[in-house]
Order: sequence, then structure tokens, then C-alpha cells
Amino acid sequence: MATESTTPPFPTIEDWQHWTLVMGRAQQMLMEAWADGLKAGEPLPGVKPSPAAADPMPWLTASADAWSKGFESWGRMLGAGQKAAEAKDRRFAAPEWRENPVFDTIRQSYLAISDQLLKSVEQVEGLDEAARQRLRFATKSFVDAMSPSNFALTNPQVLKRTMDTRGENLLNGLKHMLEDIRSGQMTQTRKGAFEVGKNLATTPGKVVKETELYQLIHYTPVTDTVLTTPLVIFPPWINRFYILDLTPEKSFVRWCVENGISLFMVSWKSADESIAHVSLDDYVLRGQVDAIETVCDLLDVPSVHAIGYCVAGTTLAATLAYLQAKGEAEKVKSATFFTAQVDFVQAGDLKLLLGEEVMSLLDKLTEERGVLDGRYMAATFNLLRGRDLIWNYVVNNYLLGEEPAPFDLLHWNADVTNLPAGWHKDYLETLYKGNKLAESGGISVAGTPIDLGTVATPCYVQAGREDHIAPPESVWKIMHHFTGPKRFVLAGSGHIAGVVNPPSAGKYQYWVNEGDPESLEKFVAGATEHKGSWWPDWLKWLRSQDPTEVKADGARQPGKGKLKAIEDAPGRYVRTR
Repeated sequence: MATESTTPPFPTIEDWQHWTLVMGRAQQMLMEAWADGLKAGEPLPGVKPSPAAADPMPWLTASADAWSKGFESWGRMLGAGQKAAEAKDRRFAAPEWRENPVFDTIRQSYLAISDQLLKSVEQVEGLDEAARQRLRFATKSFVDAMSPSNFALTNPQVLKRTMDTRGENLLNGLKHMLEDIRSGQMTQTRKGAFEVGKNLATTPGKVVKETELYQLIHYTPVTDTVLTTPLVIFPPWINRFYILDLTPEKSFVRWCVENGISLFMVSWKSADESIAHVSLDDYVLRGQVDAIETVCDLLDVPSVHAIGYCVAGTTLAATLAYLQAKGEAEKVKSATFFTAQVDFVQAGDLKLLLGEEVMSLLDKLTEERGVLDGRYMAATFNLLRGRDLIWNYVVNNYLLGEEPAPFDLLHWNADVTNLPAGWHKDYLETLYKGNKLAESGGISVAGTPIDLGTVATPCYVQAGREDHIAPPESVWKIMHHFTGPKRFVLAGSGHIAGVVNPPSAGKYQYWVNEGDPESLEKFVAGATEHKGSWWPDWLKWLRSQDPTEVKADGARQPGKGKLKAIEDAPGRYVRTR
């Protein structure tokens, strides 16, 4: 019985000409990028030379060796030939990974060997927990990096796209990669899709105060009456404040205003040389305390509610302890902490990136201006979730040659802020590594020793169940330090999505425990799960602290009191790079 030949047709002259043209265009793009870099005094696009590394050849040789060894390691992993159990993994969701026996074997081998490598970390003897945690993180990072989905020749989707587009995907990917190298950041969302003040951070309001450290935004009420006690939000100074004012349907700011809260937001200045000298004292006294006193004076009220998000929650804890020490604790009626840590014993994977070599690198990166470029911080946080925030875009942007989808949260994530180098290093050394805030008198503010154990302000503490930056077991430690009434809520999802979860989305869940559990484990064991957003639970708690309301007129309207409007929200600081 005759059989049909399955031999692929030999490439025609036109095919050879096309692929030669593709390679030629790629070479031209690389040469143009190299030439542009040389004009700017850069041996590689986006890479500034150091005096000790004027010759780029050693750098290129080392890079080639690293990639070669990576491919060799991947080859050895494939050689293990173990059959992997079926696993849900979106890296291998495309049908090509299962339909082709070769790629199905590659996929299953990788998953099986990865599983064995990760399990082996737990079996190594003679390691303390800190060393095991470092090994675990390094192993996971290696496993994620060596996924066959990350390499063109072992990713069937990329091979198919290359054949279908006749190599145009690789040229587009090279273009994307070179653009990212020039900008110093990997693109994670479609460029031009979002703009602050246009479709992000659009809640109406006015900037009513500006200092060298922050702008104070007063939002316009939309209800006839508002809560008597105003709310001041302190976002993390390592990010832009509009994580809480994304698109209107996701905006916590807009939701607060619509629910009758008299709302103020601190917009921190992205650091430059003019504030390179600032320290903890400045962020507490000239930042948080100053904003609190400004709002109290503007509205003629004795106190405010305050929210501290992430690192701003850490400094809010210091502010509360300082006010307590000075006999002024009544200035803050209640405090809410979004994914904030005050005790860093169990601070998560970020502690693994604080070795002496990293701290020395920070010194070198900031010695000229005294300011840390925010892109380094962004890269650090991306590294903590490399599979989702790095390799996912390597495949999509560089190998498949596609534009990333528009995503407001990732636009915010890439909109970095610069940090005062001295304060940033002190935060890492004193708080993360030294854990001095957790000690009575371990740190002082303006010469005043502070003690978290004296804080009796009513507190609402929110943690994210899958938070990799501020793990829930670390956030929980607030419950042991503060002495006043506290309510702890465990939200579904992580550091960002666990916070930015509007009720209208109907997503995730949260847990509360109305008892008095002694530990997070006991909290979880006795917790009640509630579907959806925790925001209404927080609003109910906030209103219970002071349910009285006043008319939303006079000074309650932005620019109508002692402080006149300087400019429309969101202000200029949030736009300054």
C-alpha cells in the first residue's frame, strides 16, 4: 500500500532570500541600537560604563558563558527523562504543548524535574531556616528561568508563530527588547493606554498644600453630609498614590468619597537631590504629623482617621508611638493598616535580597546623587514574582513579538518613584534587618524614644493571604505590639489585588474572627469567610469610631477654607519622575 511522503518541501530561493532579509534587519536593529549607545557613551544600550569596565568584551563573554551554561543545564534536566504528573500551569496552557509528543515530553520532564529540585531543598540537612529560605528562593528562581517556555527552540507556540509570520515576531520582539533596554524597564502593559489625570487618578479634588516632601490633595465631596472626622491616607512613598485611585470602577478614593468620607491624600514627591538628605524623622514629623495637623487645623477638628499602606503603615506606627510619647495621641482617632509590617522577623522573601553585596551595590548606585532610581526597586519587586512579572513578558513581548495587554495596575507598577538613598538604606538596615522598631526604645524620632507597646489607638489591620511582600504572618505581629482595640481582616489575594478589590467586582473573599485569637493560625482556624470585598467591613468599623456627620460645605469643599487650591488633583508631584 502506497504511503504519502511527509518530507517537508525544500526551501525555495524566495524563502532563503526572505530569511536572509529577516536576519539582516535584525542585525541592522542591533547595530543601530549599539551606535545610539556609543553616542551616549554607553557600551551597551541603556548600560552606563564604570571606569573598571570600559571594555565591553569581558561583559559580553561572561554573558555568553552564562547563557551557554543555562542551556547546558536545561539539556541535563531534559535528560532525566522523568514523566511528570499533570499540572495546571498557564505557561503550558496552549494545546501545542500536549498535541506534539516531543513538546509534551519536554513539558512533563521539566515539571517533574522542577518538582524534584524544589523538594530537594526541604531534604538538605544541616541548614538553618534562614539558609533554607535563601536556597528555596534561589532554586525557585532558577526553575522559573529555565522553563522551556522561555526559549524559542523549546516553545512550540513561538516556533509556530515564527513560521506563520516568517520571522516577523522575532523582529518585533527584538524591537521591544531594545526599547526596554533603552528605557531601563521591561514593558508590562500597552504603552499609551493610560494617563494620570485622564483615565487614572481622576477623582475630582484640589491640591491644597505643597511642601518639599509631599502634596496634600483634598477630594471634592459628592454627598450632602460627610463624616465629622476626616480621613488622611498615607500611600507608600516607594510608589505613586494612585494605586488607590486607578480607573473609576477600581478606585478606593472614589468609593470613600461616594460613601460620605471627608478625604485627604498625601502625594509624596519622587526624590531628587533636594530631598536626598531626608530621614525617618522627616517622614514622621514633616510628612505624617504635619499632614495630620494641617487637616485638623483646616477643618477645625481635634483628630483624623489615618490609613498607612505598606511602608507608610510602618511609619504610621512610628508616628502613633511618637504622638503617644508626646502626649498627643488624640490627634489620630483611628488607624488603618493596609499590608503593613512593624515587626520584620518573618518579613518574607524581600529579606533574602538584603545581603552585604546588595547593600554595597546600593551605595555604588546612589553615591553620585544620593538618590536611588526607582527602576531598581521595581526590578527587585518583579524578581520576587519572576514567573509572572518577568518571564511571562519575555515570552509575550520578545519571543512572540506581541504588545502586552493594557492593564492599569501594571501601568502603576511601572510608574516608579525615586527614593532618598540614605533613608532607604536606613529603612532596610534598621527596620528590615535590625528589627529595631519592634524594640521598646529601639529607635527615636527627633530624639524621642518610641515604643509600639504604648499605642492604644483603635486599629484596623488588613493583610493579604497570598502577599509575598508583607506576608500575613508578618502583618499579624501588629496585633501583639499595639495595646488598643484591634480588628484583623485577612483578604484574599496579595499585596495589591488584596487591597484594591472594590465591592462591585465581586471578586475574592475575606476572613474575620470575632473572638480574640492569640495567633494567626488560631485566627484562621476560627475565622468566618465572607465573599467579595472587605471594604464595606472597614467602612462599618470606621463609622463605629465616630458616626457623627456634618454638612459638606465651607472648608469641607476643597479650596474654600484656610487653604486655597493650588492646582487640580492629582497634582504635579505624581507626574514628576
